[in-house]
Amino acid sequence: MTGERIHEPPALDELGAHVSAAGGVAKAPGRARDRDSVCLQLFTKQPSRWAEPPLDDGQVRTFKEERTRQAVVVAGAHDSYLINLSSPDPVLLERSYASFRAELVRCRVLGLDFLVTHPGNATDGDIPSGVERNAEALGRALEEVPGSTRVLLELTAGAGSSVGGTFENLARILDTLPPHLQRRTGVCFDTCHAYAAGYDLVRDYDGVWQAFDGVIGLDRLELFHLNDGKGAWGSHLDRHEHIGRGSLGEGPFRRLMNDDRMARIPKLLETPKGDDPVARDLENLRLLRSFRNGA
Repeated sequence: MTGERIHEPPALDELGAHVSAAGGVAKAPGRARDRDSVCLQLFTKQPSRWAEPPLDDGQVRTFKEERTRQAVVVAGAHDSYLINLSSPDPVLLERSYASFRAELVRCRVLGLDFLVTHPGNATDGDIPSGVERNAEALGRALEEVPGSTRVLLELTAGAGSSVGGTFENLARILDTLPPHLQRRTGVCFDTCHAYAAGYDLVRDYDGVWQAFDGVIGLDRLELFHLNDGKGAWGSHLDRHEHIGRGSLGEGPFRRLMNDDRMARIPKLLETPKGDDPVARDLENLRLLRSFRNGA
């Protein structure tokens, strides 16, 4: 839908969605504007494959031109689902590192604002060692790939040997980095993951944020993934649902949309796309916007 048409400016708010990069990354800014949004997240490669296709100069130039033309103010990426920087397997760890480093390079080349990453799994059950491995790999990549792209650790649903399912683990990874690298990092808070991990946004919204601030610090909160969930509180089930139709319901999202502390933090949908992704995203975004000011 990008074509030659210049979209009318949408409400310049902090809401957006993960959009497809099918046909090339340059398609993503137009797809954000099709959703009346100036914020987006995309994959810079197929997330379920190890292949690391380079971006040619033409792709990069066209993406930047489209980002400017569509007035996209926040653009970032999510890394590959295969990456596990907490793995105790040295072969998988090094392969994961190479892939993560390539992701960070593509983000730098494209001028992206952030790269979201799942901290991974300590498949031997030794979570503290997994945290240390993750921090070491993350620091190594940040040293080797300078630039302005920020790396955001995403809170996970905490299933099995997940390293990213608690505030404490995220804080430990960040605090292990040297101070000059900590300044390029932050946290992505996924509402579905948080609820599934045992953080009760429904019955204890204020308590969750008090805990977050005490362990991590609200100054490190840089991005939201706004997703309702199919799983119950504490179920560790990472299954996203449309806003207000899952186990969280509308309540926590109403609170978030009227929480002054969160007003300027980008908030991106990762809700189900169905057979009409634009329509589904617009429906969820309109509902979130309607929650503002106590609506």
